[in-house]
Amino acid sequence: MGNRSKYSCGSASETLEWINAILQFIRPYNSIINAHVVNFFKDRLWESLDQHWIQCLRCEPVQNLLLIPSGVVQDHWPDSLKQFVSTLRSLVFSREQVDLDKVFPGLNITVLNSVLAQGMNIKKKHEVEFLSAVVSFIANSVRAQTIVDVGSGQGYLAQVLSFQYHHSVVAIDACSHHGRVTETRAERIKKHYAAKMHKFDSGNRVLNVPKTITCRVMSIDMLKALTDMSIHDDVKKPELIGQVADNKTSLVLAGLHACGDLSVTMLKTFLECKEVKSVVSIGCCYNLLSEECPDAADSHFGFPMSSGVKSAGISLGKNSRDLACQVLCKYYPELVKTSPSIGRQGKALRRQQQRRAFHSAVHNGENKHSTLPQSISKMEETCLSLQPAESKTDDNSTLELGLDTSSCNGIMRCEGNASVDKYLLFEKFSQSGLSRLGLQPLGEMYLREIWKEAEPFAELIGLYWSLRAAFGPLLETLLLLDRLLFLQEQGSSVEAIMLPIFDPVLSPRNVAIIAKRT
Repeated sequence: MGNRSKYSCGSASETLEWINAILQFIRPYNSIINAHVVNFFKDRLWESLDQHWIQCLRCEPVQNLLLIPSGVVQDHWPDSLKQFVSTLRSLVFSREQVDLDKVFPGLNITVLNSVLAQGMNIKKKHEVEFLSAVVSFIANSVRAQTIVDVGSGQGYLAQVLSFQYHHSVVAIDACSHHGRVTETRAERIKKHYAAKMHKFDSGNRVLNVPKTITCRVMSIDMLKALTDMSIHDDVKKPELIGQVADNKTSLVLAGLHACGDLSVTMLKTFLECKEVKSVVSIGCCYNLLSEECPDAADSHFGFPMSSGVKSAGISLGKNSRDLACQVLCKYYPELVKTSPSIGRQGKALRRQQQRRAFHSAVHNGENKHSTLPQSISKMEETCLSLQPAESKTDDNSTLELGLDTSSCNGIMRCEGNASVDKYLLFEKFSQSGLSRLGLQPLGEMYLREIWKEAEPFAELIGLYWSLRAAFGPLLETLLLLDRLLFLQEQGSSVEAIMLPIFDPVLSPRNVAIIAKRT
């Protein structure tokens, strides 16, 4: 696969060796991995870094900092830093898109027509084109009667599998609105194909239309029951829940970015439900995974799955979830318990800024791709460039009130004016956040105090975040290898592989775990 790593995952022993190498590498950096970056100033997080690294990286151009998560090092860096970055990257699973024709001989990837692709952006269209071809190929190879699209959203994958590849498909999602959108969209597509068949006198061929099921609680037992329901015409009768499928049932489970534990539930259902002959899972939203505590009696967790990782006693923590407020707890201590986040203020403000900048550029006859003035300070550049490589931003992301990466984008943005007073931007942002939380404005004296304490170390945020972000692909590799090992531990009854099936430029979360019964 073009992986620079010396590790492989062709067998359970090889996968476990890779996992153990990752665990050994990350242990010394636990404080960085589990840090809450919104508490950068309050907890003085930069003090956990090698001081030689700090002295070197604080002078680096922003472009070099941004390349750290991708494994790019500079010749003048300390040997220890270069070794850290190169070793980390050698442990990351390659995201280079595989040659699917070699993996699945005879695979037919068809470009979606305008009717099927309606409503899809470029990323979604690419994902659906490739995944639908792979799922169809696998469904045919195991002679599946039905494909179950788990976490189907608005039904894009389900509809392509139905109308283009002529499979019987059931679309399951927790949102009833998604179900209604799927059904409405499917009817519109059906009319198009029916008219086309009539025009070319295609006989009496019946068009497959995805069945839709809304299920808010997606447990293994529920998913097993829903897969049973998928072969009945009346899939909405509640009394069908709990029925046992007959031995003739043959299903494939497919999930395109099924969030959090849902991807895990798919894999467990595949093992526990003999009617499911294969599973194709592309996960996402690892921040929503449930995680096993050392003294937990319950075994239904999203991580770890495999016996090999469980025996290592690893805990990733909740560093990417439920980030508490920074700084304001000193002045509004009750806020931490009652309302820890502003919500979507950061995203809304950034969109407003982008629109204003665009319209301003058009009005002034400027090129919208022009760069910021060279005179922007190092601090501003750093705060403008904190988004890590291969990161994923979903619609559930929130902005924590403090000087985290999103805050810096809002506070430090110069917007073409190098003389802007940075404190005034910070004050404007802070008071806006307080207003959205329904709190009284904080006095200027206190804001000045916060700014005075933070400003000398603000330039360290970029380098700290870049080093921390480098662990992102590695931790995702660990989570994926844990899922793969879970399947490999079942022995010869299951064949499992892990493949990057999308172009990582278009879809960074591109790794599919594919398993089938042998």
